[in-house]
Amino acid sequence: MRTRFHDRKEAGRQLAIPLEAYADCADGLVLGLPRGGVPVAYEVAHALHLPLDVCLVRKLGVPGHKELAMGAIAAGGVRVLNSDVLSWLSISAETLEHVAARELLELQRRDQAYRGDRPQPVVQGQSILLIDDGIATGATMRAAIAVLKAQKPQQIVVAVPVAPLDTCQTLNAEVDQVICLATPDPFYAIGLWYENFAQTTDEQVRKLLAQQYQNRTLLSTAPNPAA
Repeated sequence: MRTRFHDRKEAGRQLAIPLEAYADCADGLVLGLPRGGVPVAYEVAHALHLPLDVCLVRKLGVPGHKELAMGAIAAGGVRVLNSDVLSWLSISAETLEHVAARELLELQRRDQAYRGDRPQPVVQGQSILLIDDGIATGATMRAAIAVLKAQKPQQIVVAVPVAPLDTCQTLNAEVDQVICLATPDPFYAIGLWYENFAQTTDEQVRKLLAQQYQNRTLLSTAPNPAA
């Protein structure tokens, strides 16, 4: 990769190009990982005329080692556990429930902040385009994949602007397809591959979701010139 993306908006527009086969797909759904993945996902959803929502997922980190996931939870009560980690570290049910309860509160806060009164997206039977602004280790993406699989989508396509090649290869075994625009080596960090990598705020996420929801509503209620 010889140049960087200007910002997440430009990255999303570029990412939409290899995803054009999903344009106007009746069962297509674009899900962005908050927060930075949502501006990228917005551009993809807008270009492909698909609904947009967030994939709200929280890792259940082992106390004292939060990067080590003993499971993950998602909005709607979906929970996926890593039985190997739970067994290896002898994690008690009490500890698991304590961590899950804390992460559930944050999920509920974000769900209300981002979606408001809009209903949860239907994942079952859908073709999911799961999008982030980049992938480093892939831990959060794997958690998202796990909770989505539990909801039985038709297929999952992971799409990102930039990620290490080995991470993409690992994820490719877990989903139907991985699309990545750039796999620089050495990779170092996602932010290095953007000229503008300012933090995305909760308010920006809310506005983008509301805007795409409004766009879809206006499109569905517009009169058909051919009628």
